[in-house]
Amino acid sequence: MSFPPNISFWEIKQYLRTIDLLIVGSGIVGLTTAIFYKRKNPAAKVLVLEKGMLPSGASTKNAGFACFGSASEILSDLKTLSEDEVFELVEERLNGLTELRTLVGDKNLEYQACGGFEVFRKEDDDLFEKCLTFISRANKEIENRIGIKQTYSLADNRIADFGFSGVEHLLLNQYEGALDTGKMMAHLLKLAAQLDVAILNGSEIVRFNDLSSSVEVELKSGLIIKPKRMHIATNGFAAHLLPNADVKPARAQVLVTSPIENLKVKGTFHMDEGYYYFRNVGNRILFGGGRQLDKTGETTTELEISSQIQNKLDEIIRTIILPETEFEIEHRWSGIMGIGETKKVIMNRISENVTCSVRLGGMGVAIGASIGKKSATMIG
Repeated sequence: MSFPPNISFWEIKQYLRTIDLLIVGSGIVGLTTAIFYKRKNPAAKVLVLEKGMLPSGASTKNAGFACFGSASEILSDLKTLSEDEVFELVEERLNGLTELRTLVGDKNLEYQACGGFEVFRKEDDDLFEKCLTFISRANKEIENRIGIKQTYSLADNRIADFGFSGVEHLLLNQYEGALDTGKMMAHLLKLAAQLDVAILNGSEIVRFNDLSSSVEVELKSGLIIKPKRMHIATNGFAAHLLPNADVKPARAQVLVTSPIENLKVKGTFHMDEGYYYFRNVGNRILFGGGRQLDKTGETTTELEISSQIQNKLDEIIRTIILPETEFEIEHRWSGIMGIGETKKVIMNRISENVTCSVRLGGMGVAIGASIGKKSATMIG
């Protein structure tokens, strides 16, 4: 291979030659794949390419929910998956959270076992009745499969504690929690560095070709490298490299408030089949969602925010979550998830030397580490 004059001999020698495994994407799946692969193959040269300054999808932009399914979300999943598949997914999410907590450590995650509440307003009465009827069946199924008891319970007695307005009912998932997304990713980067995994940011791939003995990979800069194997872990951005796969981007928009004195809201919360979600981060409220208001417009990889969705978030936080409370919105942002017709992850061998793990369906925090571990085994 020949290299352009802006690449030195040392850079070529250290980073760009004799790459055993190239991983595309430095999010949760990309980094955990690298970590588990290096643990199995300590002599392998592993390079991770990331197109952004930070992971460009959702791994550093999510809300930090350690969740595995509200009652209404599980009921919604039953529309596209069998009951066995739905509860297998619940089990996978629980096991994935255990894998993440074991790998990173609760202290490094700043993990909080705060429980997850589902919020129902008056207009959600029909949905609430369906969920209330469903939770005994869900509890029994989860206990039989996983061994944990009484996952879901009615928690109407907690409504007044949180100071909500217009909330009629709460359902509690006692086994959900919260974590610090930034600390999680920082520790994954630390673990990767300790294993001598190299990460190059600002490196976007435009095409690849499996040559059977190696993979020819062209970067946007024009640079061409030839790793022995390549693993695609770009999730919401996967359609560019995998045009035939059933995966498309789904943008999620989020806001966070300034600090609020005597904040009553503590824990993690979902509304409207999980399309809205909020939690406290110390004495702030982090609130996101609303993609269902404009699914077409939110099927994008543009990391922008829209007035339609942000205005709705503002309305809900001021009238339902923090009524009669003085606060300011300190920051707004967005992240890109990867979704498809179902929530089944695409974890395949694309060709002899190319594999992928994409379409995490907004469940990256819950299943990302376990998918990374499985990916390392699939790569071989």
